[in-house]
Amino acid sequence: MFIDGFIETCLPLKSLNKMPVVMKFFLPVVLCLFSFNLTKIYGQSSPINKEHFFSDSTILNAALVTNLGKLVREKNTGYQLRALFVSTLRDSTVVHDPVLLQIRGHFRKDFCYLPPLEVNFKYEKSATLHKLGSLKLVSECQSEDVYGQYLLKEFIVYKLYNLLTDLSFRVRLLNLNLVDSGSKKKTITEHAFLLEDIKDVAKRNDCKDWKKGKVFAQDADRRQMTMVAIFEYMIGNTDWGVPANHNTRLIVSKTDSLSRPFVVPYDFDYSGLVNTDYAVPTELFPIHSVRERYYMGFPRTQEELNETLDIFRQQKNNMYALIQNFDLLTTRSKKDMTGYLDEFFDDISKAARVKRIFIQGARR
Repeated sequence: MFIDGFIETCLPLKSLNKMPVVMKFFLPVVLCLFSFNLTKIYGQSSPINKEHFFSDSTILNAALVTNLGKLVREKNTGYQLRALFVSTLRDSTVVHDPVLLQIRGHFRKDFCYLPPLEVNFKYEKSATLHKLGSLKLVSECQSEDVYGQYLLKEFIVYKLYNLLTDLSFRVRLLNLNLVDSGSKKKTITEHAFLLEDIKDVAKRNDCKDWKKGKVFAQDADRRQMTMVAIFEYMIGNTDWGVPANHNTRLIVSKTDSLSRPFVVPYDFDYSGLVNTDYAVPTELFPIHSVRERYYMGFPRTQEELNETLDIFRQQKNNMYALIQNFDLLTTRSKKDMTGYLDEFFDDISKAARVKRIFIQGARR
């Protein structure tokens, strides 16, 4: 009866799939007991501040309790699975929130041992993290150490772009335990990160989500589109496109009715800077490896290019420091990333190369 009370309090039936109680709830109940005790010490949980959540640079320790067997087996985009998100925030706020997981993506759900997921924190209105809404969860693709480094390198790519512009997705790194609610599968411990919602990116920039249909790159905000194209070139990424919203999102100013939409890129695991073993460039481009850079931007004047390239030059030392000071990256990963960036910064230090790459080599 005592255990049943905790199950009813912390793991309501609507928060997890139906399953026998004794074995299937054992580990979740332990987590819940721990959270319950902390709640009694620190008091009631307070609503999360989304801005503070993503501006916090600490790594969040968390557990995601669900039916791992189903999660591994299911490959259909849109499939939903109930789960429990357990954590304690920096301010001692205790989290044991029922959430809804949804399978998303295309390639990774067939190639990786876990499919790409979206975590719906607003599944329960009373949940501590309710205000986070639905967030994409990026996890390690395979269990080998190299895939952990891929994940961390992609996380850093988001941070590099944050240095260049506020019109960018913020990310929060997790130490994540994936716990099987059926107590049959071994707990998976890995790094993962949550991706900020596009509506919050828009809000931070006094913008709103774009709702007016397809936009071509030439019709987007010119200055920001230049930033996006050069950044994608810097990291060696051709896996994006504006008209199809392929790994890009659009937001537009709330106050300027004449403004063009801003392009916000995401999903960088196919870039040369991350250099995953599964990344290959499309046959549409004259390159044979993602380590070969290919510029996908449209023509700009020399003055426009200089204005944007100056931002990259000004942030160069901060970019290198970000990589070097990130202790979770191996020495090899740091050397690989900085060496790849060296080539880019060498290119933009020479006027002739800038003209050849970004003017003569621009799309027509």
